[in-house]
Amino acid sequence: MAPWALLSPGVLVRTGHTVLTWGITLVLFLHDTELRQWEEQGELLLPLTFLLLVLGSLLLYLAVSLMDPGYVNAQPQPQEELKEEQTAMVPPAIPLRRCRYCLVLQPLRARHCRECRRCVRRYDHHCPWMENCVGERNHPLFVVYLALQLVVLLWGLYLAWSGLQFFQPWGLWLRSSGLLFATFLLLSLLSLVASLLLASHLYLVASNTTTWEFISSHRIAYLRQRPGNPFDRGLTRNLAHFFCGWPSGSWETLWAEEEEEGSSPAV
Repeated sequence: MAPWALLSPGVLVRTGHTVLTWGITLVLFLHDTELRQWEEQGELLLPLTFLLLVLGSLLLYLAVSLMDPGYVNAQPQPQEELKEEQTAMVPPAIPLRRCRYCLVLQPLRARHCRECRRCVRRYDHHCPWMENCVGERNHPLFVVYLALQLVVLLWGLYLAWSGLQFFQPWGLWLRSSGLLFATFLLLSLLSLVASLLLASHLYLVASNTTTWEFISSHRIAYLRQRPGNPFDRGLTRNLAHFFCGWPSGSWETLWAEEEEEGSSPAV
C-alpha cells in the first residue's frame, strides 16, 4: 500500500470516528460518573455491557463504511443478466438508460455517485461520516447501526450528566468537570442528529422509498409520471423486503406490476 493511501478521506474519517468514540468512552470512565462508581463498587456487569455496546456500534460502523453498498457491475454476472432480461417488462415510457459517467446500464432506483465514481443499486445517499454510499446492500445494516448508536449515545449522555457537579466554585468546577461538560454537549448534539436520522430512515423504509427519491422525486422519470410511490407494498411487506429480502423480485417487476394495476380498467 502506498504511504499516501493512509491519508485518503476514508481512512481519515474512520480513524477520526474511532478515536472520538474511544475518547468519549475514556472521559466517561475517568470522571466521577456512574460508570466509575459501579467499577469501584465491583459491579462490573453494566460497565462491561456499555463497553460491549460501544464496541458493537464501532464494528457496525466499520462494516457499513467498508462494505460494497451495491455497486452496479460494468460486466454483468449471470444473475444480473437475468435481471436485465426482465427490463423488457418495463413499459417503453420509462426506458432504462446508460449512465453518462460510467456507461453501465442503470437498473431502476440506481444512481451514479460522484464521490464513489460508481453506480449504486437502490441508491439512498452518500454518507460523508462513513465516506461510503448507502445503497441496496448496506442500507439495512446502516439502520441497525443508527439504532445501536442512538442507544449508546443516550446512555453516554445519561452517564455524563450523572458525573456533573454544579455545586462548586466556578474555577474548581471548570477544572474538574469542564471536559465532562463538553462531552455532555457533544453527546447531546450527536444524540439529536442520530435520532433525526433514525426517524427519517424508518419512515422511508416503511414507505419503501429512499432519501434520493424522497428529495428529488420531481427529477426522477419513474416517479414524476406517477402520483404515488410504485414500490410501496404496505408496511409489513416493505419491512420484510428491506430487512429480509422477501418477497424477492427486481424493482422493474414491481414497477411493471404497479403500472398494470394502475392502467387496468375498473370492473
